Amino acid sequence: MTHDAFGNSLKAWRKQRRLSQLDLAGDADISTRHLSFLETGRSKPSRDMILHLADCLDVPLRERNRLLVSAGFAPIYAEHDFDGDAGTAIRDAVDRILCAHEPYPALAMDRHWNMVAANRIVPLLLSGLDPEFLRPPVNLLRLSLHPDGLASRVVNFAQWRTHLLDRLRRQIDVTGDPELIGLHDEAGRYAMPVDHDNMEEPVGDDAGADAIKGLIVPLILKTDAGVLHFVSTTTVFGTPVEVTLSELAIETLLPADDVTSNALKQLSSTL
Repeated sequence: MTHDAFGNSLKAWRKQRRLSQLDLAGDADISTRHLSFLETGRSKPSRDMILHLADCLDVPLRERNRLLVSAGFAPIYAEHDFDGDAGTAIRDAVDRILCAHEPYPALAMDRHWNMVAANRIVPLLLSGLDPEFLRPPVNLLRLSLHPDGLASRVVNFAQWRTHLLDRLRRQIDVTGDPELIGLHDEAGRYAMPVDHDNMEEPVGDDAGADAIKGLIVPLILKTDAGVLHFVSTTTVFGTPVEVTLSELAIETLLPADDVTSNALKQLSSTL
């Protein structure tokens, strides 16, 4: 590749962030003339300049490696396969977090919403689903929104669907990932679950649940243990310098009421 390829990629990321050349030049403390020369290929960037601009543009680590390669440099951020031998340390760290969350469900997913790990509670909530949706890699967006997946079990489906698609759109804005764009388009074509009245149930009848209601979007899920009310949280690793780790998200479901908490504790006692 030539530095022309870098210039095209740099320009694409600047536009992805909706910045003018003046905006980015100001953020990077360089002249607009120099930035223009970098984008058109008239100037060859140094490795430090590439990393500096990538930092200003908040470019994901995977794409920073590609920017470096496009300018003729070697990638600097390591990438280990989550399931490979080199990913053992990452898997161990993730497993500790997921296990510590029991008796509440928790899982880890990659940048394309594929589940890569889960604690022992998650399968208990997925029993009876079409095996097609549980065949690895399990895509959590498809599983959640497809009418033959979890959708028919989500009491507040329209609200939950809007929440997930909004989240996916924000992820697309950050990454520009074409696979995520395709996933969003696919999910947008899913029909509503058959005979789904979409009537939302109250979050709960205790003070804690009342405080939560109206502040966040709950997940209200019909299960074999009854209707459970969850608060979802997403955790990412701080200041990662490895590609796979930087793209992992830990999804945890916390009980929004005492009924859900007690039901999950009862479920976990069967393991």
